[in-house]
Amino acid sequence: MRRSIYACMKPYMKFWAISLMVDATMQGLIERYMKCSRRGQPEPAAIETQPDMDAKEEINKLKQEIEVLQKGLRYMFGGNAAEMSLDELIEIEKHLENWIDQIRSIKMDIMLKEIQLLRNKEGILKAANQYLQDKVGE
Repeated sequence: MRRSIYACMKPYMKFWAISLMVDATMQGLIERYMKCSRRGQPEPAAIETQPDMDAKEEINKLKQEIEVLQKGLRYMFGGNAAEMSLDELIEIEKHLENWIDQIRSIKMDIMLKEIQLLRNKEGILKAANQYLQDKVGE
């Protein structure tokens, strides 16, 4: 039975199955996983430059986004919309929609909390009313 299962397994799965049988400690599993996961990856020097590239790309994207938002603010406070491209206007529209969604979500949360507080208050008042009616009835 085991041979048929192992025959269907991919090589890395066989390695894991055997390693689980041999050494089931968590530290051993983590070390073996790290060794196996490094096999198909580039050299560490290449990995170190990759985050720098990603960070630079992210910085550039954020700078562009800030620029578009600043243009949008200038427009909202009386600037000229003709200076903005269609893509910039669409991006500002997306940001505004996200902000409106966030505001509505916060508003709903506040309203639900207020409703819950009013329900609690109603329960307290009903209990006090019942208590007073019982007192009057005696």
